[in-house]
Amino acid sequence: MSGNIAFPYHFDARGRTATTDDDTHLRDLIEQVLMTCASERVNIPSFGCGVPQLLFGAASDTVAATAQFLIQGALQRWMAPKLLLQDLTVTAQDDALVIDITYLNRLTQEQRTASFSSPVPSP
Repeated sequence: MSGNIAFPYHFDARGRTATTDDDTHLRDLIEQVLMTCASERVNIPSFGCGVPQLLFGAASDTVAATAQFLIQGALQRWMAPKLLLQDLTVTAQDDALVIDITYLNRLTQEQRTASFSSPVPSP
């Protein structure tokens, strides 16, 4: 276990700040980029790509294409020192966007995949 703070923030069984390994921490950072909306971070207002904001209506191929464009730009901007984006697909499935990312962890030089889903909010 390294000194990376786990996301979301919580306490471990000993009552201390929970930590996580480097691979899990990198995946957590990706999730933060995806799910953070513009102006949500006080000191970094341009951070994130706002996937949840895209889903005001039904998930569609157009929304998925828009999300893919925004996600690719945000990951390249905010995560380039930590990862090399190798593949990104965003698909609309039922009431959600499914985001599949393949990347190279620059620290370990290992390829990883991560999947995320952003549900459409209920009316």
